Amino acid sequence: MKIVLVTAFPPSRQALNEYGFHIADELRQRTGIELIILGDDLSEPMPELPGFTVIRCWAFNRLGNALSLIRAIRRLKPDVVWFNLGFASFGGKPLPAFFGLTAPALTRLCSCYTHVTLHQLFETVNLADAGVKSPLVYSIAGNVATHLLLSANSLSVLLPAYHRTLRRKYRRGAVNVRHHGIFASRPEPPNFALRGNPVHRVLAFGKWGTYKRLEVLVNAFEAIQSQLPQTELVIAGGDHPKTPGYVRGVAESMKHNPRIRFLGYVPEESLSNLFRTASLTVLPYTSSAGSSGVAHLACQYGLPILAPDIDDFVELAQQEFVSMEFFTANDVDSLAQKLLTLIGSPDRLAVMAQQNFSAALQMSMPQIIRQYIHSFDMQQRVKMLKSFSRLRRFRRWTPARSWAVRRLERRLLTWNRPAEEKMVSEPGGPN
Repeated sequence: MKIVLVTAFPPSRQALNEYGFHIADELRQRTGIELIILGDDLSEPMPELPGFTVIRCWAFNRLGNALSLIRAIRRLKPDVVWFNLGFASFGGKPLPAFFGLTAPALTRLCSCYTHVTLHQLFETVNLADAGVKSPLVYSIAGNVATHLLLSANSLSVLLPAYHRTLRRKYRRGAVNVRHHGIFASRPEPPNFALRGNPVHRVLAFGKWGTYKRLEVLVNAFEAIQSQLPQTELVIAGGDHPKTPGYVRGVAESMKHNPRIRFLGYVPEESLSNLFRTASLTVLPYTSSAGSSGVAHLACQYGLPILAPDIDDFVELAQQEFVSMEFFTANDVDSLAQKLLTLIGSPDRLAVMAQQNFSAALQMSMPQIIRQYIHSFDMQQRVKMLKSFSRLRRFRRWTPARSWAVRRLERRLLTWNRPAEEKMVSEPGGPN
């Protein structure tokens, strides 16, 4: 099976590049999969990650991204084109963002099986938090863009509420609900000896400045730090592209407090130590923009989560059996009280950690990718059966019938069935 994955991809730091990397890393390990990544351009020349075939043919805020992608896809002739997208994947400006989102619909018009993994819905985005100046125009464009994305052969969302919204409002498209998943194939259980020994680290991680804000968190921490002398606040991650200089400004205002540390950008290879030595992670969001990648990272490392009482987080906790404590969004006193209670309750932190690690084991990336591949394989088989069914309409003596049979046979020979190959390779599978 030849899969083209359209995604931001490291060493790019654009949104969803980490998720795209972990999809690609799992796909490349699968027998019978040929993977080609259509990635975003890099701001400066850097070496590509070894082991991946990457064609960089689109760029953030470029108007012609859809056409560039279509040209590359027609040249590659894949069996499946998989888009890993958010509404701002192709640009922070209205026109590049909108025109980029036409790519899945155009890809399907080129007779390629097209799948979209959509990480948020336009309806759930707080336009004020996103810095939108013309909400009405954005609302109309968002509605049209969603219809275009639903024109793909299939679309996956990461929360059941998103599925309900699409079915109720748009009433079209083949929409599935899938888990976001964790990034590790075999996550390691939490090591409690690394936590609170002797200092409890409260971790906040993300790209800051839009709906992820730090003011409430740092004010809440300062309000209680005298009661928690063996506790520090660690803030990791840089600015959101729309808010350059935001983290530096907050760090400058907190430079008087040595117990609030700003780490800046943290590379992939350093994430394990960052999360494994923290006692608690806080999600200081003012609104939601999809199923939280940081929450899933916390589960991967068995880390308790303190989140605002926003609907998406409440549903994530219920749907994936994630242990979260909730505070009132944008409320300093509520967050401060929850921090004080949790840091002072080591037994509760241990129970939350174990539950989150157990939840992580049920949604590892190999499991998630296996579901996607099975779906792609079944769709291709249905397509083949329909093609053979159409052949029956041709009379045996028709020259076009022989040509069509030979063409289908070639396609069958080049289509590797990953599910069958995996079953054969497993112990106890057929020989």
